[in-house]
Amino acid sequence: MMSLDLLSAEELAQEVARRVRALRLDHAWTQVEAAARSGMTLASYKRFERTGEIAFRSLLKIAIALDQVDALQRWFAPPPFASLDQALAQPKVRKRAPRRRLS
Repeated sequence: MMSLDLLSAEELAQEVARRVRALRLDHAWTQVEAAARSGMTLASYKRFERTGEIAFRSLLKIAIALDQVDALQRWFAPPPFASLDQALAQPKVRKRAPRRRLS
């Protein structure tokens, strides 16, 4: 598998499109079927496979259709902790208090 570390944004987009095409073919889907299952127009789907250009939401729809949501979760996963001390030192996530209702 090709390493993605040294690719430009354009090359990375092309590689993602190539991998999506390979997954589509593994499912034995035509571009028409993949576009329909993704809720996209055929023209948009074809453009993505050809150029790598796609709206992020459309890419998410394709990932859902191809059952690749778990792969998306790994894209921006937080780095693993090096030690238990590092994990315990993480700041608590602040949450907003519920809005007060005006009387």
